[in-house]
Amino acid sequence: MKLLYFNDFRLGVLKGDTVVDVTSVVQKIPHTGPGDLMNGLIARFDEFRGPLENAAASGTGLPVAQVKIRPPLPKPVNVDCMAVNYMEDGTRKAPAPINAFHKSPGCIIGHGETMVLPDMAATIFEGEAELALVVGKRASNVPAAKAMDYIFGYVNFIDGSARGVVPASNSFYQMKSRATFAPIGPYLVTADEIKDPLKLQVKLWVNGQLKQNYNTSDMAHKIPRCIEWISAIHDLEPGDILATGTNHRGLSAFMDGDTVELECEGMGRLTVKIRDELKRTWARETRLDREQKGLEGTTPQLTGKYAGTKPAQGT
Repeated sequence: MKLLYFNDFRLGVLKGDTVVDVTSVVQKIPHTGPGDLMNGLIARFDEFRGPLENAAASGTGLPVAQVKIRPPLPKPVNVDCMAVNYMEDGTRKAPAPINAFHKSPGCIIGHGETMVLPDMAATIFEGEAELALVVGKRASNVPAAKAMDYIFGYVNFIDGSARGVVPASNSFYQMKSRATFAPIGPYLVTADEIKDPLKLQVKLWVNGQLKQNYNTSDMAHKIPRCIEWISAIHDLEPGDILATGTNHRGLSAFMDGDTVELECEGMGRLTVKIRDELKRTWARETRLDREQKGLEGTTPQLTGKYAGTKPAQGT
């Protein structure tokens, strides 16, 4: 099943190229807003799956192209992101030590919305194409052998990043948790529709040009281990997001006016715009392009405010 919010946060089930409004089916779930409603539905999905399927089958859908799609998970309790979690097409000799960071849920935006680049000194602004899993039930100290049972579904996730912020000793939060830096969507796909999340192609386009193109089979610390590790640090709640990391070799600058599209296989295509009031520019090369030229680091800023600013080290 593919669940989404649309228009004024009506709950819908995707049915071909249409969305069927099933809001009335879930009204008895206690909630104060769409975030609580979706989290509550996920926690009680066994009870509501049948009624939702029946409503979707019998209902008349609206064309998806004619509705405003909203973030499918407007208010998770936690958004956790794995860090350096790919083997980078075999260029890493060994997995990096398992690591993650917490991204503010307030960063979330949805399909058709805009990622805004802030007025700050940064080496480059990038967005990482990622497969994210959605937690289905409270998870605490979950062993890897049982971890997949805790997954409700999956969603496209872009991890916005402002690289090279200063000071280097206090950079990660302000690099990752900027407003609008967590686009997700367009819908939430239940786990039963994804045969093997470790065999999915992930693609990201900037203005129609393919930049990232990798397979989740390249993941260093696999999904069960990620859930085991995170749930040993803090509890995960129904509706929480765990982004599984990216292959960095295709990363490139996001700039004003860009159209960015992400498609994890089977999860639809998430489209967002980029806005930068400062109109800063970078070359369009990827990290892999620079590596093949024998160049180190990210491509330097070419024009606009902060061009030539010395970047922080180690970020």
